[in-house]
Amino acid sequence: MTTGDSWRERRRELLRNNPTAAAAARQRLWEMGTEHRDDDEVEAEHRANRLAAAREYEPHARLDEELRLRLTGPHTERGALRFQWGDALLDPVEKAVSAAAGTPVRLELTGLSAGSTVIHARPVATAHATDEPIVDGLSAAGIGVLTFCRLLHVLESEEDVRDWPQLFDSVDAVARALDEFALSLDVAWYDTYGHVLRARLGERGRHHAERLRRTRSRDQEITISGRITELRESGWAKVKTGTAGSAPSYDIHFEDPEVLLRMRPGLGDNVHFRVRFRQRLDAVGIARATEYTYLGQAAEQVPLPLDS
Repeated sequence: MTTGDSWRERRRELLRNNPTAAAAARQRLWEMGTEHRDDDEVEAEHRANRLAAAREYEPHARLDEELRLRLTGPHTERGALRFQWGDALLDPVEKAVSAAAGTPVRLELTGLSAGSTVIHARPVATAHATDEPIVDGLSAAGIGVLTFCRLLHVLESEEDVRDWPQLFDSVDAVARALDEFALSLDVAWYDTYGHVLRARLGERGRHHAERLRRTRSRDQEITISGRITELRESGWAKVKTGTAGSAPSYDIHFEDPEVLLRMRPGLGDNVHFRVRFRQRLDAVGIARATEYTYLGQAAEQVPLPLDS
């Protein structure tokens, strides 16, 4: 925990246990005109003041970026990070931020503190960190975290996420990791200009993500024509639709393997199969699974009797 965090935690604890001190603190804040400011506003002001002081000496100075992940739930009160949590959670967070940024963002752990379990991280410094491209005042890491936080807000508000198909899987992996250990996640991002951005993924958002990943089936009948390149007695045939190496191949399942045996197919045979093409789509519109099930032969094919 940083010195500022430690001081604030001790102050809150003292005020909770001392009504007289709490009343005096409220009066003092009212006199200062800051009684309605939350911690984000206070922290942002402190950082902005630090940046202004630094720019008195270096006009192009910027603050260090920091990502804080606060975990709350069972066994977090001691401010410790269990290895199984780290394995399940930290990699998905990095991948989600990278997916949101549209470019790889590498994060590194810089510390751990109490106040539940607070993970301190930052973007990995590179040899060209000072030349890192900035878009609208944001670094790649800043863009990634900003977009990541927006989707967390959408999930926590139980809103429509269909505008986020490329990012949902990455954030859903974070939600799954939190579900596994019954944890909630609060994200705080401290950017180079003194701003503080926060988001949360709690029980409500995790349940919404779980509902969104449920699938529904969509079926249609199609014809697949091509050459058989693989056969399995368990009732599978692979059909390649062209001679080029990049031509699509389809694994077609025969619910009754005897039907495939009676056809007496051989590798390289040309076939025309009617199949049921089934997609399992989630609520975001992402295909989670596809299946091709044999329905019959097209007019060009005549089945052969097994014993002829």
